[in-house]
Amino acid sequence: MSQPSESGATAASSLSKSSPSKSLPESSPSSPSLAEPAPSGARGATGETLLEVRGLQKHFPLTQGIVFKRTVGHVRAVDGVDLTLHRGETVGLVGESGCGKSTVSKLIVALERPTAGSILYKGRDVARMGGRALKDYRREVQIIFQDPYASLNPRMTVGDIVAEGWAVHSDVAPRKGRLKRTQELLDRVGLNPDYVNRYPHQFSGGQRQRIGIARALALQPEVIVCDEPVSALDVSVQAQVVNLLEDLQDEFGLSYLFIAHDLSVVRHISDRVAVMYLGHIVEEGTDEQVYASPSHPYTQALLSSVPLHEPHLRGQKDRILLQGDVPSPADPPSGCRFRTRCWKAQDVCAQEVPALVDRGQGHPSACHFAEARMVVPVDVE
Repeated sequence: MSQPSESGATAASSLSKSSPSKSLPESSPSSPSLAEPAPSGARGATGETLLEVRGLQKHFPLTQGIVFKRTVGHVRAVDGVDLTLHRGETVGLVGESGCGKSTVSKLIVALERPTAGSILYKGRDVARMGGRALKDYRREVQIIFQDPYASLNPRMTVGDIVAEGWAVHSDVAPRKGRLKRTQELLDRVGLNPDYVNRYPHQFSGGQRQRIGIARALALQPEVIVCDEPVSALDVSVQAQVVNLLEDLQDEFGLSYLFIAHDLSVVRHISDRVAVMYLGHIVEEGTDEQVYASPSHPYTQALLSSVPLHEPHLRGQKDRILLQGDVPSPADPPSGCRFRTRCWKAQDVCAQEVPALVDRGQGHPSACHFAEARMVVPVDVE
């Protein structure tokens, strides 16, 4: 059977946003440009705190031996992360591969248990939830996985995949109307409702990710953790999926934790941004604060490496080249974890872990020598 066309999605033409400053084009030959600033709080965050992460840690043991295993150390994948997510808000979590972003996502949706720290949902500690409370939490906090190929069961039809959660949460959708509800969800994410009996291998990557989004929506969540949902997709398809997520947020009042390593995409969709390095949050602020005036050296280096696609902006920013390799999370440096690659490092950096506080630059930064520095030209005509 022929593969459905990505452009043949029934709702694809309606995914673009009315606001040009926050939307991505439906089809673009390149990644969206950082030269287009996104207004903070544009998604209408209410101020009500839904999710609060405090001192979150996840350490994986390193063992030796085949029969008699013994622990010889730990991989500190997440080592003291603080995050807050408000209703209707999108928080972007960015950083290099291996910094612990995906581990944070698994901890938040209760796929992993934290080593230490707390995850509070509407003021309640998730670690202390059990029975009905934990079941309700897992319904209200859903996840969209990075790999649209591996996240769908190849032996199940699309309709069964989308409706799978209703077998556990039967009160969400009456049994009689589930087929109609499934078709409505497929139509809402831009797929033909008639595809309900097809299998995942009959769809493109972008369409499979839409199926994953429909599956998350099926349980009527309040929070969706988007774990690099567009990193495996073509650039033009990335734009369509991001536009879809923005539309769904406006329609259903969703809150997103959007995890990615593509800084351009994060800037377009996020209200606030947290930058992660080797298990720690090193800078946090609104998208405008972080992108227009980054104060942590790591953030400055990341932004300096983002290509600018507007010809009149090329060559107008400083390129920061980091020296050395990322240290192992099994043996991180003392003090500031970024100090081994930082051009500002001094003795105090090896002795004290810098707190994530505002040192006069307007937003929190975990650097003893934080200093706002524009590395990406903005508002240049």
